[in-house]
Amino acid sequence: MPSSSSGSASTAAGLRDDAPLYQQVKDYIVGRILAGDWAEGARVPSENELTREQGVSRMTVHRALRELTAEGWLARVQGAGTFVAAAAKPQSEVLAIRNIAEEIASRGHSHAAEVCLLRRERARALEAGLLGLERGDAVFHSIIVHRENGLPIQLEDRYVNPAAAPDYLAQDFTAITPNHYLMEAAPLSEAEHIVMAVAPSKEECQLLEIASGTPCLLLRRQTWSRGLPVTWARLLHPGDRYRLGGRFGTGQVEDQSSL
Repeated sequence: MPSSSSGSASTAAGLRDDAPLYQQVKDYIVGRILAGDWAEGARVPSENELTREQGVSRMTVHRALRELTAEGWLARVQGAGTFVAAAAKPQSEVLAIRNIAEEIASRGHSHAAEVCLLRRERARALEAGLLGLERGDAVFHSIIVHRENGLPIQLEDRYVNPAAAPDYLAQDFTAITPNHYLMEAAPLSEAEHIVMAVAPSKEECQLLEIASGTPCLLLRRQTWSRGLPVTWARLLHPGDRYRLGGRFGTGQVEDQSSL
C-alpha cells in the first residue's frame, strides 16, 4: 500500500507509477474515453499496439482489456477488435447512499475504521475525467478499511474533488465516515452506482484479511452536488461477508446491505 507521502512521479501517459501496470493501462484507456478521444463505438488500439505504446507486456494489456470489458467500458468483437462500448458508463438507480457506520449500528454491531491512506495527490487521467479536473490537478485520496465487530467488510478507496470538500484531509475518519462528512460538506443531488463481481488484488486481500482468489463484490460510486462532481469511490466487499439488495415500493426504492 502506498505511504502517506505525496504522490510519486507521473509516467509518460500521466499516470502514477505506484499503481500495478495493468491498472495503469486501464486508467489510460478510461481516461481517453472520458476525455472524448475515443467515442462510443470507436476502435481501441490492439493488444500489440498498446503493448508497444505503453511499454508493458502483452499479458498486462490483455488483463486490462479483459477487466475493462467485464466492467462495461469496452466490447470485444472476435475477429474485429476491441471497441468502446455503446454504454461505456452503465448505471443502476436501485441503491441509495448509506452510511456504513449507521448501517452496522442498525444491526446492533460495532463499527471501526482503519485509515490506510489520506493524502493529496495529482489527478491521473481517470480521476480527472470523473471529477471534472485537469490531469495533474490536486485530488484528495483516502483508503479506509471498515470493520464490523472486528471483521473487515469493506475496503473504501475514494477520490474527492477538493473544490467540493476542501477540508476533507483534516477529518478524523476513525470518528466519522467520509460519507458523513461529504453529505454535510457537499449535499448529494445525483449519484451513479455500478455493481460487479471482481477478483481482488493481493494488496486488497491483505487489507480485507481474505484468502487470495476470494470473490468480492465491488460497488463503484460517483456523486455530484448541484452539478459539481464530488467523489468517485470503489467500495470492495468480500463476497461471503456482505450482500446488496433492494426493497421496492410505490414511488420509492430502498437498498439493503448486510452480512
